[in-house]
Amino acid sequence: MIYSILKLAHLLSIIVWIGGMVFAHFFLRPAVATIEAPQRVRLMHDVLGRFFKAVVYAAGLTLVSGLWMIARVAKQTVQAGGSFQMPIEWTVMAALGIVMVLIFGHIRFALYKKLDRAVTAADWIAGGAALASIKLWVGINIALGISIVGITLLA
Repeated sequence: MIYSILKLAHLLSIIVWIGGMVFAHFFLRPAVATIEAPQRVRLMHDVLGRFFKAVVYAAGLTLVSGLWMIARVAKQTVQAGGSFQMPIEWTVMAALGIVMVLIFGHIRFALYKKLDRAVTAADWIAGGAALASIKLWVGINIALGISIVGITLLA
């Protein structure tokens, strides 16, 4: 039962994270492209600020639940007299997941701060540049997230 709850928490946090990135990247960003720079940059700043707060929790929950599930399986295997060897797809999932968290950290704590400073200074050119950088790294994280899902479900 505990494993099922951990897996549910793990999957729901991933859905929030990847789903939010897909929504922002492919639907929100293109929809606001016609809005004047000051309003567009402010809107994206506000939306991303809210989303990034959720992702801090989602990414943390993903890491904790994933590690907990791995530890549980390892402990049960060893207690049953076996030798635990993590499946390759779990290793890939964990490694790429950590890369995704590091990329998110860069987005949230470096690029979003640039966006925040630009909005505060009403520097819409710098704000646009920060949004372009965020877009690039979010795209990379989307690709990694989809790869992880594919690897784990198709293995």
